[in-house]
Amino acid sequence: MSINVRPSDIVTETQKAPPAPSHPPVEAKPTARAAPPTSDAPATAETGPKGSRKKIVLRVALLAALIAGGYKAYEYVTVGQFIVSTDDAYVRADMAVLAAKVSGYVQDVAVRDNVSVKAGDLLTRIDDGDYRNALDTAEARYQTQKATIDRIGDQAKAQMAAIEQAKAQVASAKADLVRTQADFERANSLAKLDFGSQQRLDTARADRDKSAAMLASANASVQSAEGALAVYEGQKVEAQRQLAEIATSVDKAKRDLSFTEIRAPFDGVVGNRAAQPGQYVQPGTRLLALVPLDSVYVDANLKETQLANIKVGQKASVTVDAMGSRHIEATVESFSPATGSMFSLLPPENATGNFTKIVQRVPVRIKLPADVIAEGKLRPGLSVVVEIDTRSGDQNVAARK
Repeated sequence: MSINVRPSDIVTETQKAPPAPSHPPVEAKPTARAAPPTSDAPATAETGPKGSRKKIVLRVALLAALIAGGYKAYEYVTVGQFIVSTDDAYVRADMAVLAAKVSGYVQDVAVRDNVSVKAGDLLTRIDDGDYRNALDTAEARYQTQKATIDRIGDQAKAQMAAIEQAKAQVASAKADLVRTQADFERANSLAKLDFGSQQRLDTARADRDKSAAMLASANASVQSAEGALAVYEGQKVEAQRQLAEIATSVDKAKRDLSFTEIRAPFDGVVGNRAAQPGQYVQPGTRLLALVPLDSVYVDANLKETQLANIKVGQKASVTVDAMGSRHIEATVESFSPATGSMFSLLPPENATGNFTKIVQRVPVRIKLPADVIAEGKLRPGLSVVVEIDTRSGDQNVAARK
């Protein structure tokens, strides 16, 4: 095989050759012959730096995980093991369902739903016509009975005068009896000496007997008058007791009349209003509900296994979703006297042959700060998360002492 070289090509290579160095040439060391490139060489060159970066990322992630795990372990040892938490907790309030006490037609509904009212404000009015008539009748009976008592009192006073008159007649009869007795004794003495006539003696004897009868009649009149006075006094006592009964009827009529106006028993917000004008209601008919938002609290239903270290006065953190997961500092206020299942409609009966133990829950009341309650954002029924710090109980107890 022959290679054709043109003179122009030789001159060109000669012109491009660099000038010779001034120092003697250094022998080049023999180098290893590079392996011929393969099809995978470009990919290996590109993935080399990426593999290093992945290792760095994995090491950083592992280091971050170790730091986070260490922090979590430290947090659990120092704080977490003392925290008792539950999400089975709700905002509560001692709200009242107002019902009718008397029957009748609803005449007026003075409030709307979600309106704040004060204690004593009128909420609903029932037609009071029949109850006003009943009150007027009871008051009229009361006045009549008072007049009866006054009449009996006047009769008793008149009877006392009659008694005094009868006693005066007794005194007169006694005096007359003394006179006639003296006349009889005188006439009898003269008759024995034959100085007086028999007729005179008979007349004196008759006058004496007549005076004795008149005295007996006067004494009987006194007893009769005194008996009549006792009757009047008994009638007066009876009438006074009847007056007391009628007075009770008047009070009942007044109460029934007052029940036609349903007023707020405390400050709160009206909700779940069911009363409508023209509606006929009977005793016990639900009219509306009143919620005291100024006295809300939290009921945390803790497991019985969580109660060992919880005490009254310990600090609690309450998180309310409706308030943007805000953390509220609260206080453990009290414990329920029984588990929640005991207050259910059908309490459990575990005295059976087959039994499976179920962890029970005990409602624990959490007291909220007054400033948070005053904001008016908490509503009964809202779900909350409660975390109780069991380390704070002893400090609070010592502070109270």
